[in-house]
Amino acid sequence: MDNENRKPVHHYIPNSVPEVQRRMLEEIGADSIEELFELIPEDLRFGGRLNIPEPLLDEYSLSRHMKQLLDRNVSCDENLCFLGGGICQHYVPAVCDEIVHRSEFLTAYAGTGYEDHGRFQAIFEYASMIGELVDRDVVTVPTYDGSMAAATALRMAARITGRGRVLVPELLSPDRSSIVRNYCTPALWVESVRYDRKTGFLDLDHLKSLLGDDVAAVYFEVPNYAGVIESHGDEISSLAHEVGALSIVGVDPISLGVLAPPPQYGADIVTGELGSLGIHMFYGGGRGGFIATPDEERYVSEIPNRLFGIAPTVDKAWGFGDVAWERTSFAKREASKDFVGTMASLWGIAAGVYLALMGPRGMQEVGETIMLRSAYAASMLDEIPGVFAPVFDSPHFGEFMVRLDLPGATVARLNDALLKRNIFGGADVSADFPELGQVSLMCVTEVHSAEDIGVLASAVEEILRSGEVQGG
Repeated sequence: MDNENRKPVHHYIPNSVPEVQRRMLEEIGADSIEELFELIPEDLRFGGRLNIPEPLLDEYSLSRHMKQLLDRNVSCDENLCFLGGGICQHYVPAVCDEIVHRSEFLTAYAGTGYEDHGRFQAIFEYASMIGELVDRDVVTVPTYDGSMAAATALRMAARITGRGRVLVPELLSPDRSSIVRNYCTPALWVESVRYDRKTGFLDLDHLKSLLGDDVAAVYFEVPNYAGVIESHGDEISSLAHEVGALSIVGVDPISLGVLAPPPQYGADIVTGELGSLGIHMFYGGGRGGFIATPDEERYVSEIPNRLFGIAPTVDKAWGFGDVAWERTSFAKREASKDFVGTMASLWGIAAGVYLALMGPRGMQEVGETIMLRSAYAASMLDEIPGVFAPVFDSPHFGEFMVRLDLPGATVARLNDALLKRNIFGGADVSADFPELGQVSLMCVTEVHSAEDIGVLASAVEEILRSGEVQGG
């Protein structure tokens, strides 16, 4: 910029050129850009100057600046990571990255028929493999994340049953709980079902007291937020069905190589998060969800998300494209029953590549590995004086809660001390579940070796001996 009053012209943003801006304003009959925002109350508009550095107008300077910022990050490549909470470290085979970076997939938003170069077939294949994994015939294009999938399924259940109350677990990710309540309010009344403090299972007596003929659905997860494998799925689904409600189960799909698919214990709709299937954590951004239902009109007609199917073409080849497009908000817009925006199609392709690579045997092996290593880690930590792991007396998958039983000890201090030793500790969920005390949510997956687990246990024992967690 030549002076303070001159606005920068960016090489790759045509409408940053003052002459272009002037001609655009003339075309629409506006005197200034400010006129475009006059519908927004003035007290809501920021009128000052943002406290940000001057723009970097050449590509090299910008690239150098971004590298300096990124170099400040400490990733799971440099540190051991045992962070739980739903976004966990899994191994991503190189072929997953190779395929999702192909230009026919890594391209413009959503995708339509005129620019499809195999994407529709890739999504169809992904949906077919997820359907086989969860034992359901219809699977959506990936939703924004698993929380959106759960919330959408609850809204679907309300329309299918014509009822206005849904039940969800109290032992639920705070993030997911917030999204479900935000998405369902004010159309639905969301109530929480308590959990058994000893096992982490859903409290069946409390569930029975909440059920009634106004309940549209009961939602629960296997494994749940604490990693507990709910063993009463059959009974929960039966109780829901007795009052005419639907059973909706959220799953971690990587667990289904060793755990039964939800329809085998009565689930009507299955939802889940795709992050464990060939997708990097990406600072929490590697998210995608799915909704799976029976191939019945009463379910399919209420799915707001895109569905891809296969059909023969006029020249006797196979074609792939949208199924029942007219039911979506893309077709009906404001007249639709539900609205769908951004979807995570690229992560569906990554998940499809992962599932095709692993196959049934591979999914079984990775599931067994995660169960064994997480159980081993919990047992190692439980041997340390002042540590109780896992908090719940139940079988777990991947994640488990760890409680500190030392006067004045906090998870926050433990995590700070672990970070100094190049270890990311568990998620501090003490404020979310204060009734459990000072608890962290740890995760162990196929990427953690016995040596890694030993390093964690030794570090925790050393930290507790030093008194660092007690503010010493």
